[in-house]
Amino acid sequence: MWALLNSDNTINELITKPKGLTIGDIQYPRTIFNMWTASELEALKIYEVVINNTNLKDDSYYRNTEQTFAFASGTVTASYGTPTARALDNVLWTAEDEAADASHVEGEVKEKGIRNAHKVSVNLQAGSLLQATDWYTLRAASGGTAIPSSVSTYQAGVRTKANAMCTLITNAANVDALAALYVYNDASPSVRPLGQFPTL
Repeated sequence: MWALLNSDNTINELITKPKGLTIGDIQYPRTIFNMWTASELEALKIYEVVINNTNLKDDSYYRNTEQTFAFASGTVTASYGTPTARALDNVLWTAEDEAADASHVEGEVKEKGIRNAHKVSVNLQAGSLLQATDWYTLRAASGGTAIPSSVSTYQAGVRTKANAMCTLITNAANVDALAALYVYNDASPSVRPLGQFPTL
């Protein structure tokens, strides 16, 4: 991405891909973006944009701002503002919200919290794992062969682990604590605070 500056070094235009440009009375082909040096482009007030991701956070947990663009010390920088943490739990419309706008009904969900989505994901994964061994349970229920002890142990382990994972998610104090549950360490094999489901 490039920025075309005005004579006063304010940003005139952001250029996301090479294209032909008319600057003054001269038409420049799009190939200048690939063939010219940075110095040659800068002589025309065209600067490659440097992305500053210092404030950029995982959008699963945070709402990032739009980028802002600024020129300083010979560099055009695209930066993000301070991100806002997503709600852990559902946020509901209030009576004040409803009074201001009748479409906002008090008690209805204004913003879904991310905590519940994480617990739903854990339970869906557990259900998928258990589904592979459901036939043992059906066979035993219809008077067939008993469920092997290894399968019973595995099924109980999956249920226990899903409950433990959901408890950790429930107890996460904030968005950063929730995100930290999924971060693997440098051990070999690596582990994460949330843990893993057992294998059969």
